[in-house]
Amino acid sequence: MPISRLTPSTAPPQSVAAALTALRHRLEVPEEFSPQALAEAERAARAWAQDGPRRLLDEGARDARDIPLVTIDPPGSMDLDQALALERLDPPTRDGASYRVTYAIASLATFVEPGGALDSELTARGATVYAPDRSVPLHPEVLSHDAASLLPDLDRPACLWTIELDAEGRHLSARVERALVRSRARLTYAQVQAALDAGATGSSDPSTGLPASVPSDLPGLLRTIGLLRSGREAARGGVSLAIPEQEVEQVDPADPGAGYRLVLRAPLPVEEWNAQISLLTGMCAAQIMIRAGVGILRTMPPAGAEDYARLRRVAAALGIHWPSSLSYPELVRGLDRTVPAHLAFMDQAASLFRGAGYLAFGVNGVAVPQEDEAADTEEAVHAAIAARYAHVTAPLRRLVDRYGEEVCVAASAGRPVPAWVRSALPGLPEVMETTGRRGRAVTRGALEAVEALVLQGRQGEVFDGVITSVRGDRGEIVLPEAAVIGSVRAEDGRPLPVGRPVRVRLAEVDVEAASLDLRLV
Repeated sequence: MPISRLTPSTAPPQSVAAALTALRHRLEVPEEFSPQALAEAERAARAWAQDGPRRLLDEGARDARDIPLVTIDPPGSMDLDQALALERLDPPTRDGASYRVTYAIASLATFVEPGGALDSELTARGATVYAPDRSVPLHPEVLSHDAASLLPDLDRPACLWTIELDAEGRHLSARVERALVRSRARLTYAQVQAALDAGATGSSDPSTGLPASVPSDLPGLLRTIGLLRSGREAARGGVSLAIPEQEVEQVDPADPGAGYRLVLRAPLPVEEWNAQISLLTGMCAAQIMIRAGVGILRTMPPAGAEDYARLRRVAAALGIHWPSSLSYPELVRGLDRTVPAHLAFMDQAASLFRGAGYLAFGVNGVAVPQEDEAADTEEAVHAAIAARYAHVTAPLRRLVDRYGEEVCVAASAGRPVPAWVRSALPGLPEVMETTGRRGRAVTRGALEAVEALVLQGRQGEVFDGVITSVRGDRGEIVLPEAAVIGSVRAEDGRPLPVGRPVRVRLAEVDVEAASLDLRLV
């Protein structure tokens, strides 16, 4: 499901703002931090500012401030979880390594006291909650936008990953350690993409748009390693979706009464290559945890026959030819991100694999998954990635990542996993499912409000669509022309024609209630 957002030039209409405020209130999204939690966060931030770097090094952390790390994020981002540095090893090492990925992940364990007021509140929140108007952060901004964020030119604590790959992108080794780091620059995806598109070879060239502190080979190495990892993904049968971002823009900025429309924005190639670095790290983390005999994996069961049948109906609704001889991964890799119908299909394809969860093992009698190559249907595998996988790369925005990082840091150093981590692991799957369900409900409700907004004023119009699935007396319907997913009710006891083209009339729209009344013609 895409993140829906208003474009920077479009202020939230009052009706949408009211709908989103009511939605957060109804779902009991915790917006304000308790005074006790805020006080703990502020004390931790002050302690870091006072002498945190010295204390971290005294505790045995690595001083890695010489590594030319950079962050790559959407413009304006302040909660910077990740910073990376990439190297080509020429000649390759004795072990056959041709590339080295250094990946710094924000060290939240440096700031959060186990069992404290802040820790308890983070458990209640689980993750940052996103909506088109604003986000509700997991951590207080004194941490997420300042002390714990990997902002440029500042000393920050990190969990520093060193991953080596062979010439074909296979990972050979991985380790993680606590470190003191200093990012060189805060880049945007558009900046890095522009440098690549211009064929830039040197970061000091003003035409690249990159600061002189950025290594000149970074953009090219990101592309090279990203493509190699995409190739490894294809070889193992996984697929990463370039899920589009749904933007809401005014039809005519000069005429506020002209209404709104939905636009699906395709991710830039550098976003996908950057995501491959995160996936690589999560897969390495899973292996480290399994070898340590304790940890928590992100899991997802294989899609069922009905899931694929539904997605084929969506493809038909969008005019996408999907021959029976073509597998789902092959179809997705052949889609063109510049075609709106293909972007809309990618959006819907994100719901193919359902039932994602977490598996905490090595605690409370839960067995450690077997480390073998033929485990592609086991509970401990993430079906979409087609590998064992763990969430460890977004601790500022997702609670479970802090615990996964600490398991890996301890295991890499040959130390026991901290007691506070082990004691929390058994309850984390339920915490993440409960809080994740709330976040998904906000995202779904926000999309419904936005879809109602773009159809406001079009009551009485008739739209072509295809019913893709039915549950009870209601069916999900795709309206390609409006880029809207709605629902329609069966009338007079007649079955809904799943998979066949239909026409529906928009009877009513209520933006504040985030509802559409679509009726079969």
